[in-house]
Parts: sequence; C-alpha cells; structure tokens
Amino acid sequence: MSQPQFAHPNLLKPLDLGFTTLRNRVMMGSMHTGLEDRFYNYSKLAAYFRERAKGGVGLIVTGGISPNRQGWLLPFGGTLNSIFDVRNHRKLTQAVHDEDGKILMQILHAGRYGYQPLVVSASAIKSPISMFKPKALTEAGIQSTIRAYVRCARLAQKAGYDGVEIMGSEGYLLNQFLCTRTNQRTDRWGGAIENRMRLAVEIVRQVRAAVGSNFILMYRHSVLDLVEGGNSWDEVVQVAQALESAGVTLFNTGIGWHEARTPTIVTSVPRAAFAHVAARLKQSVKIPVIASNRINMPDEAEALIASGQVDMVSMARPFLADAEWVNKVAAGRVDEINTCIACNQACLDHTFANKRASCLVNPRAGYETELVYRKAQRRKKIAVVGAGPAGMSAATVAAECGHDVSLFDSADRVGGQFNVAMQVPGKEEFAQTLRYFAKRIKTTGVNLQLGQRVTREQLLAHGFDDVVLATGIVPRTPRIPGVERTNVVSYLDVLQRKVTLGKRVAIIGAGGIGFDVAEFLLHDPGVALPVSIEHWCSEWGVDLQATANGGLVSTQPAEPYRELFLLQRKATRVGAGLGKTSGWVHRAVLQRNGVEMLAGVEYQNIDDTGLHITVNGASRLLEVDHVVLCAGQESLIELMPPSDAPAMPSAPRFHRIGGAALASELDAKRAIREGAVLAVSL
Repeated sequence: MSQPQFAHPNLLKPLDLGFTTLRNRVMMGSMHTGLEDRFYNYSKLAAYFRERAKGGVGLIVTGGISPNRQGWLLPFGGTLNSIFDVRNHRKLTQAVHDEDGKILMQILHAGRYGYQPLVVSASAIKSPISMFKPKALTEAGIQSTIRAYVRCARLAQKAGYDGVEIMGSEGYLLNQFLCTRTNQRTDRWGGAIENRMRLAVEIVRQVRAAVGSNFILMYRHSVLDLVEGGNSWDEVVQVAQALESAGVTLFNTGIGWHEARTPTIVTSVPRAAFAHVAARLKQSVKIPVIASNRINMPDEAEALIASGQVDMVSMARPFLADAEWVNKVAAGRVDEINTCIACNQACLDHTFANKRASCLVNPRAGYETELVYRKAQRRKKIAVVGAGPAGMSAATVAAECGHDVSLFDSADRVGGQFNVAMQVPGKEEFAQTLRYFAKRIKTTGVNLQLGQRVTREQLLAHGFDDVVLATGIVPRTPRIPGVERTNVVSYLDVLQRKVTLGKRVAIIGAGGIGFDVAEFLLHDPGVALPVSIEHWCSEWGVDLQATANGGLVSTQPAEPYRELFLLQRKATRVGAGLGKTSGWVHRAVLQRNGVEMLAGVEYQNIDDTGLHITVNGASRLLEVDHVVLCAGQESLIELMPPSDAPAMPSAPRFHRIGGAALASELDAKRAIREGAVLAVSL
C-alpha cells in the first residue's frame, strides 16, 4: 500500500552543511557506468544524472574519475587532469543543477587495482584481481600524486561540481597506503598508522586549501576492510579524526575491499547489514556520517536516520533501478518503487566486463537517450501471453507508450519464474520486483487476465495487431535410463511444488538453476528465512565490532541439512558461467557446506541404489535418495503460427521474447530488456 509522506520525515529532512544545504538525506552513491571513460558519451551521462536529480535525490556522486594516468582503472579511462576536460564535465553539473540537485565528482586512483600497465601502489605487491604488478611509488611519485589530486579537485570546481568525493575505501590506492596488507614501506609513508595515513591526510589538507571552505569535500572511509592485514577499529577512528581535522565535510563509509572473500552487496547480504559500523564512526567524529551498502527501501533508511545512528544514507544501485525513488517516497508511493534486488547482473557484472552498466529491473538505466518510452503514433491492440518478467516488462512499457494491452497467464498470479527464484534463500528480494510490476500493471491500465490459458485461435479471433509470446520455458528431461522413476524430480517440483526429498540428493545440471536448488536444499525447510544479520555474520566470519584487524573472525557455519552432489557434463569448472561478482559467493556457500561439485560427468542410469555416473573414465555410484533435474529448458512456443501457414492480411504479428525466444539459460536481465525494447518498437 502507498504510505503518506509523513511516514519518512527524517529521510526527507534537509541536511545543513553550514555553507550549503542538501535537500534531503538520500545520496546516490558512486557507480562506474562506463560512460565516464569516453568524452563522446558525456551527453548520455548527463541525461542519466538529470533523471536522478529530477527524481529528487539530495546528492549525486559520479563514477570514479582518475586524477592521472597511473590511477586509471582501464586504459584511457575517465580522467580529469586538463582544462580541456572541463567542458564535458560541465554537461553533467549543468544537467543536475537544472533540476535543483547537487553533484560531487569522485576522485578515484585505482592503485594496484588498475587493469593497465602503469599501475602503482604503496608497495610492489600484485593484486589478485589485476594481471599487472604495481610499482611502488617513490617519494617524488607520491608528491606528484598529491598534486594530481589537488589539480583534479580544482578542475572539478571549475566544472561546476558542488564538491568532490575522495575515494579512500574498497581497496583502491589510499586504502592500499592505509593497511599493512599492501603497505610494507619503511619510510615516512609506511610502518605505524600515523605514517600509513599520511598520504590520505595530506591529500585532504592540500585539496581543502586549494578549493576553499565553501566546497563539499567528502571522504569515503573504509570502516571495515574485510581482508587480512586490514585496519583495527582504533586505527579506523584515528584516521577519520585526522581526516576531519584536515578538512573533510562529511564521511561516506566503505565496506570491504574488492578482493575480499566476504560478500558485501549481493542480494543474500541482509539489508543495512553494515549500518552499525557507520553508526560507531559517527560517535567518534563531529561531521555527518553516511551509511552505505544494501540499503534499498525507505523504511530501513528512515529508521537509521530517525534513530540518530547516521546523518544520511547512500544508495547507489537503487537509483539504477528507479530514478524517481525519492519523489515516490515524498509522494507516499512507496509501493511503486522499482526496488534494487542486488543481483549485480547488469551493473557490476557489466562494469567488470567493460560493458556499459545498466539494471536488470530497469533496462533504461544508462540508456536514457536511447530507450525512450514515448507515446506511439498509433494506438494498437496488443496481446502479451505470459506474465513473467519478460511479459510484464513488455505489457507495462507498451501500455505506457499508449497501446491497448491485454496480458494473459494460465497461473493465478504474475511472476513466472521469479515466483520460483524467490524461494531460494538469499533471493527473497525478488518478491519486490513482482510487487512493483503488479502495481505497474494497474497504474498503466494493462488488462490482466490470470488463470486463463489462451489458444492461438482465440488470439487470432480478438483482432490483436501484435501478439507477444513471453510464454517462457518447460524443463528439459535428459535421456538417462531410469529418469522416469519416482525418485527423480524436476527443479520445479522442488522449488514450486515443495516435494519432500531425502537427506542425500544429486542435482543434475550446475547452471544458475542448479546452484539455486542446491542452496535451497542446504537449509532446513522448518527454519524461517531470511536470516538475521547476526546469523549472516557468523556464517561469513564478520566482526561488526572490528575488534580483529579488518573485521574478520572465524566462520561459524550452520550444519548443512542435506548431503548434496552438484553435477555437470561440461569439463569446465563448476559454476564458471555464473555472474562475475556474485558467482563466487554461490560457489563459496556450497563449498563451505560440503557440496561435492563434479564436472565432466557422464550419466549411466538411475535405479534403487542411486545415480550411476562416470567421471574421467571412472565409474561411481552416488547413493542418493533423490535426483533433481536442472538439465536445461526448452522454449514454450506452441502458440506460434506454423512457419508454413499461409499469410493472412488481418492476422497479428507474432513476437517471441525471454525464454520463449531463447531457453538455453534463464536470463531475467535479457528477458526484461527484450520486453521493453520490443514494446517501444511496436
């Protein structure tokens, strides 16, 4: 239900910084979209920021901009080190200021995280996530780096930015100087924390002197490193207090290095899991502190600010999902928010693959000038069959563009495969997407008809101009002797029909669905989910008190409910096809729970004793109670006219999207985007 505006008064309250005021307590945190790296994309980037400023956010932070070439994330990445760069950046600041917003430019020096051969760091220690070993900065190199930061900040000021954010977390250069993990120097820039923090403090001091007092200087401070050799809480506080004295206006908080083996932003991380650490920092400094990571809906954000734990909340990916997030909160339309589900599939996975970042639930993100939902020149009568992600996307966008849309589904509720996915522990957020689309179906005027399996003859008889088949898939049954036995079930039997399985289970197929089924079966069905923050911290060995350096302690995982075997025919590493930024989390969960993952498997037969297989030429019997089939899908396209059917002048055009178009692996990102792209083309 919609909530009245006064439900979130503290979130919408202005924040007075002395020399300037932010219109509310919501910040759109930094995200690298890929548009920052090429000057010819700055008009697109300006449109992207304009929509978020118009949507009401109090403060925007750009993606990382390097102060010099050594700091590049990628070769020829976004850099502000010349007066000739200022003109492009003014496109961004002008767009935001036109909508009464404020914008900071993030200055990010990648250090040893750069994917280019010029990388430098505190010490010559290679990062596990870059192929290039850095050179240790010399004294002259350090002084040059400080000057580069100062020059970058002054140019940002000339470009009209309201301030800069200096990136000091996530394992980038300043974080590399701060921690003994990467700083093994013996000069005045290494050793004791007073020396390790010297670079960050000196940069802040000199930047403040260069830009004056009426310019926001935000520092993103690593409050929980989550790596061996990270800083203790006392060191975190000592650094923060020194930075405050040097001229920082407000602190944004960073959680974890990119190389950390603890998840910090994937959907299985509880909401606002790390806000407590930001609250502790606020107790030790006098300037405003911003909480970050896995805050995506207004109730949690309001509670954090109302309780005085923090002064502001940073939400990055939620503004990819919904540019109007703040305006919807202010208008009491919380149920219309397109919630970020923290899947990372179209944002971070794209970034690390050098693609433009977007959003699974909002394919317009990053494509504001290219994917435009404008009114159609002629109103058409359109049928969409299948109310899964692809169908809901196509139907609602087509209706927004002015068409008369009917959406059919044989089920009694919308959602399709999302209703299955959200049963998996850690994917409960998927229910938010279904809530959003269900509301959007109503607000756009889509004629929803559930519990109705339409026929091709009915579609032809109703005078539709276009028929969009988003009918999805049917599970494929592999040809294995014994596959018809009662101890063999499909993944839909497990996740949707909730059949009871024994304590030893083999899963055939190790794609995304196979991993989902494995995680589902590891948990006791009698235990309520989602888990608490405390339980999650025990599972992953996180100490929110940071009494241990880096905030890491021994894990205390729960005993797995079942013994599982996850199998695939391919000889490649099991799980190699999962998302880059979330796949390792799923693999780690299964490994920690003793799941045996086997590649290069040939399936011989299934009988009373279990599953007979051959692995690398050796025969093996898996004595399991049940076998679960996750061996792929086939498109459900029975409504498509035969290819040899005679053309009829009045017949509708048929289109296929989502699983009905390609069923090799279920892909909600592709499905939702295909639905939107097709809808605007009708």
